[in-house]
Amino acid sequence: MANATEGKTVTIEQIGSPIRRPADQEATLVGLGLNKRHRRSTLQDTPAVRGMIAKVAHLVRVVD
Repeated sequence: MANATEGKTVTIEQIGSPIRRPADQEATLVGLGLNKRHRRSTLQDTPAVRGMIAKVAHLVRVVD
C-alpha cells in the first residue's frame, strides 16, 4: 500500500536567525536543510518534517 503523503512536498523558508537560540533549534534548522536567512528548502511532507517545522515555527515559514 502506498503512503498517503508520497509525492507531496513542503517548501520552507528561514526567516529568523539561530543566533542566541538553543542548540537543538539550530540543529533542527540544519536538519531541515537551512542555515541562513531567506534560504529555501523543499522536503517530503512527512510527520517527522512537520514536527521539525513546528519546533522552529518562529524561525521559518511555509511557502505556498
